[in-house]
Amino acid sequence: MAGTSSGIVAGLTAVALGAVGFLAYQAHANVPASLGRPGPNASPSVSAAKAHRDRHDPTALPGGSGTGERVVYSVDDNRVWLVDPGNRVERSFKVAPGTMDPPLGSYWVTSRSNATTGTDGAPVEHVVRFTSVDGLAIGFSAAVGNAPDTAAGPNVRTGGIRETRADGEAMWEFATIGVKVVVIR
Repeated sequence: MAGTSSGIVAGLTAVALGAVGFLAYQAHANVPASLGRPGPNASPSVSAAKAHRDRHDPTALPGGSGTGERVVYSVDDNRVWLVDPGNRVERSFKVAPGTMDPPLGSYWVTSRSNATTGTDGAPVEHVVRFTSVDGLAIGFSAAVGNAPDTAAGPNVRTGGIRETRADGEAMWEFATIGVKVVVIR
């Protein structure tokens, strides 16, 4: 009987995550142009080349990551920068990526959840979503307690970019709905 209920829970979780990803995509596609954000046909504005890095200070903001208030996420360096409206880095930290990387480009925070279950089955908090890949929601989150980074195993598609709980709290405070997220190499 336990196998049946865990299968049902897993199925319901997958359906719920798919619905959230779809709704996030719809919300992003329908952001009014009057808010200064590109519509659904916008192309990525970030170069495919690796942005210039300061070899001596890995926490320094990479060149070519845009201007103004934004979250910058490097898929190559597994690092995040929280940048204020004056282009000053408020915080920079390492993250552990999911198995699915978001494409390079500019996005906006479309949904948030204070607490939920990640696609890997781990309880997570301070979830900040900004895109989806093949129906899988992509966003930042912090595992709760002693939850492992990949509770469901290496073959499970995951879109959670994991932060420490302290970094997750900082992201939660910074990245509200509509804040720009720039994904760079």
